[in-house]
Amino acid sequence: MARVLVVGGGIAGTAAALALRKAGQEVAVYEAHPDSAEDIGAFLTLASNGLRALAQIDASDAATSIGFPLTSMRVVDATGAESAHVPLGEAGDPLLRYRCLRRGELNAALQAEAVRRGVEIVHGARLASVEQAPDGGADGPGAPGAVTAHFADGGTATGDLLLGADGLNSTVRRLTAPAAQPCYAGQRVFYGYTADAPVSDVDETGCITMIRGSTAAFGHMTSPEGETYWFARVSADEPLTADEIAHAGPGHWRDLLVPLLRADPTAAAGIVAATKAPVLVTNATEMPNGAPWRSGRTLLIGDAAHAASPATGQGASMALEDAVILAKCLRDAPDLGSALALHEALRRPRVEHNTTVSGNISRGVHTSRTRPSGGPPPSRPGDDELIGQLEWSTSLG
Repeated sequence: MARVLVVGGGIAGTAAALALRKAGQEVAVYEAHPDSAEDIGAFLTLASNGLRALAQIDASDAATSIGFPLTSMRVVDATGAESAHVPLGEAGDPLLRYRCLRRGELNAALQAEAVRRGVEIVHGARLASVEQAPDGGADGPGAPGAVTAHFADGGTATGDLLLGADGLNSTVRRLTAPAAQPCYAGQRVFYGYTADAPVSDVDETGCITMIRGSTAAFGHMTSPEGETYWFARVSADEPLTADEIAHAGPGHWRDLLVPLLRADPTAAAGIVAATKAPVLVTNATEMPNGAPWRSGRTLLIGDAAHAASPATGQGASMALEDAVILAKCLRDAPDLGSALALHEALRRPRVEHNTTVSGNISRGVHTSRTRPSGGPPPSRPGDDELIGQLEWSTSLG
């Protein structure tokens, strides 16, 4: 049994703790935020593959008890004409239906489940440095050594493995692979909520409508309570600066978006105009393919390792896959080094394929056959292969 230190108590880190606990590992989570509900204003969609991963660690209730299911998708062009209306994911299985959730609520639900299962979660633990024993490379059977996390408050924790599950701006990555930096993926992403969106006879609960507009990609979905969740992806040559984001007035982004969206006769402009709460904004950002994930007894997972632009909507689901497959690798491989190598061999093709495809969409490259830098995207396992990797009863060793 290994002792695993998880830095980051978001979706990736807490799901990893649940999976590791089920695999018989000793695990503790260290979260810099003082409580469980960071990013309370943001929302996300979990896809069927992410929900399948949750089901394998007996944590489906954490997702299905909040948010609402999405069972179909409409695609609308810039004229407002519907070009497709199709089932979404594995809509026939209640546990695997796509789901729209607030990120903070999912974090809180996963953390509550982890605590219920006896996982220690330490809040307010901001990582300052990582120290590895000279012989702590985890390269073979019985390799000695350890890794120690030093926190800003002077506390320390020592284990056999440290997981960096601390997101896009990962402190673990900065300490262990400082040359690996996220880059701008060509779009600014806006999102918000409104209970006052204009009612249309095409609106239906459980359906996400994707609008391929002339000025923006826009998506919206309506909860059973009548609240509309929406996002817009707008291409721009340069990312917004932190100062621009921090100092924008409460109506600034709404007032910028509405005239832009009115270029098309779709529902997008009316939905945004009806949004009274502040509109949130971020830059579409990704990690370059090939960035290192491992350094001795440290491993990056989730966005810390392979953040992708949000165009495919797979970030959280890929992180949940990471959690399950890593736990199975540690359970099944003969030693720590072999487990980490196996995890990377299984995960890198799939997540880098997603990064490439999502980045192409954000940059307006309308094919998944080429990378922005040229050449084919990485291949990825097919659905049957992924299901086998996630299935808890199968061995990866």
